[in-house]
Amino acid sequence: MTPTTFHYTVERFADLELLRYKVEGFRELSLTQKLYIYYLSEAALEGRDILYDQNGKYNLRIRKFIEAIYLYYTGDKQTEAFRALEIYLKRIWFASGIHHHYSCDKFIPAFTPEDLADFVAHTPIEKLPTEGQDLADCCTELFPIIFDPKMASKRVNQADGEDLLLTSAMNYYNGVTQAEAEAFYAAQKQAGDAERPIMYGMNSTLIKQDGKLYEDVWKIGGKYSKVIERIVYWLEKATEVAENETQKEVIRLLIAFYKTGDLHIFDRYSIAWLRDTASHIDFINGFIESYGDPLGLKASWESIVNFRDTVATHRTEVLSRYAQWFEDHSPVSPQFKKEKVKGVSAKVITAAILGGDLYPASAIGINLPNSNWIRSEHGSKSVTIANLTEAYHQAAQKNGFMEAFVIDSATIALLEQYGNLTGNLHTDLHECLGHGSGKLLPGVDPDALKAYGATIEESRADLFGLYYMPDEKLIELGLTPNAEAYKSEYYQFMMNGLLTQLVRIELGKDVEESHMRNRQLIARWVLEQGATERVVELIKNEQGHTFVKINDYEKLRTLFGKLLAEIQRIKSEGDYEAARALVETYAVKIDKPLHEEILTRYKALNLAPYKGFVNPRYIPKYDADQRIVDIEISYTEGYTEQMLRYSRDYAHL
Repeated sequence: MTPTTFHYTVERFADLELLRYKVEGFRELSLTQKLYIYYLSEAALEGRDILYDQNGKYNLRIRKFIEAIYLYYTGDKQTEAFRALEIYLKRIWFASGIHHHYSCDKFIPAFTPEDLADFVAHTPIEKLPTEGQDLADCCTELFPIIFDPKMASKRVNQADGEDLLLTSAMNYYNGVTQAEAEAFYAAQKQAGDAERPIMYGMNSTLIKQDGKLYEDVWKIGGKYSKVIERIVYWLEKATEVAENETQKEVIRLLIAFYKTGDLHIFDRYSIAWLRDTASHIDFINGFIESYGDPLGLKASWESIVNFRDTVATHRTEVLSRYAQWFEDHSPVSPQFKKEKVKGVSAKVITAAILGGDLYPASAIGINLPNSNWIRSEHGSKSVTIANLTEAYHQAAQKNGFMEAFVIDSATIALLEQYGNLTGNLHTDLHECLGHGSGKLLPGVDPDALKAYGATIEESRADLFGLYYMPDEKLIELGLTPNAEAYKSEYYQFMMNGLLTQLVRIELGKDVEESHMRNRQLIARWVLEQGATERVVELIKNEQGHTFVKINDYEKLRTLFGKLLAEIQRIKSEGDYEAARALVETYAVKIDKPLHEEILTRYKALNLAPYKGFVNPRYIPKYDADQRIVDIEISYTEGYTEQMLRYSRDYAHL
């Protein structure tokens, strides 16, 4: 498909907009490289059902049930109720379950239980997946899960003072209280290696049965075995066409981990993976991030296959080269800094496929591995995903958002001139240096901050990037063009943290998601701390609309540095009470009148606050002897078409 016929926007529904992303350079790869990407992409798609099950124990049953009705209902599909069912199904696909992908609240369908009963009655019974139940019993079980707002109301609950496991619908624990889980893993840590601890509990479901706790490990022969077997099948094929022996060793270790569930092998895999900095093609496949667990222990399944954007990687290579300089010159107390930064590598990548918890909604930057001791001894690897940020940028052109929320035309001009550049640079600083900076003091448990750990960590990485955005070093290194460009990112960050990210939250709700909490924590804290000197203000225009006004950008940087020093202290010392106080004071609650105003202004723009992606499709081409002679890339598949194909071809649970 030529650039002139490429359309970024696919469709919109509910609060979502689906985009395409270009995979520039794929057609120029060698056949062996294309095969490698194709096999890794298949491995990335095979794991889809794991995430659905992790997000909630009813998700797969409900998805399959609604899909069957959507496909085989014999009644009128043009009614308002059936269109509401279609939207509900599309939201399930997007969120990998029945809870909003960002807010974690259960979304209630716009059709009624009576409508659903009618749909069921007019769908051939043999097409309805009942899991061996009588159809009536199946409906009796599923209908309350779908319609009752009090049942499984939150996928991840982070409300202070509540039992976070018993009040969360995620499926990482079965019959286990928060206190029991914390005690179970505290005992494991106490008995394990304190210097090089494994990621305890990362790849298992913790179950209480007959009064005893045990782990159902996610591996071949254990939970999710059917899916993992398929992932391993494609990984083994990828090994045959890998670019070099380093890649082959990475895949062999990952396969060994999938076969055994041994977290010591996972650490060996992580070290081998981060050492592979020379290969053109790279991938992530496995149980990685723990945002879906309120305790921050269990890891959701995700995958991305990518290759290096050679030109854009220059800036991340420069940052990596000067990682020690940035560590040494940060405003953090010397006792919390790394004496020697090791193994920091970073690159800009082109995503070739997204899977699991990176699909349809995706991160735009990644820093791994998550193990603190591996980071300390071996370093970390960071990526910025250029073709995804480009898709976001293209979709946002001239949509009226900046005119509605930016304070004046001069600031709009600043954002238009530098916003994309400084946004990407802040992502690079966040991922490449922020997450890799600092150290834990000896004996500090990496999970000491518990439910507040994710918010504190994201705040730490954001603040590291924000502090350095105005630094003369970035101009010296050729990463920013002048001493004014950074103001674009400062304004964008403060506007988002104080105002515009509120469009993603239902009126009356708290901030729940860790990245959103991080942004509000930083923005609200500096607003308060700089109030006397009016460093940043919230002002109203003649229409009563609220805007961010930054009066002193230099003092704002000083405040960012002050908060970074405190956040790093909290992280380094494992100061749970200080983390709790910061998050609960600044990150959670929303001023209701301001929230209502922002929602009203945003609604008038007719925009979707959340965006995700439709994957390209890779199609093998065969010769007369059934040998693959090429892999074609296609951008023609629609969202519904893709999701139904995935449900057909990659349904193993």
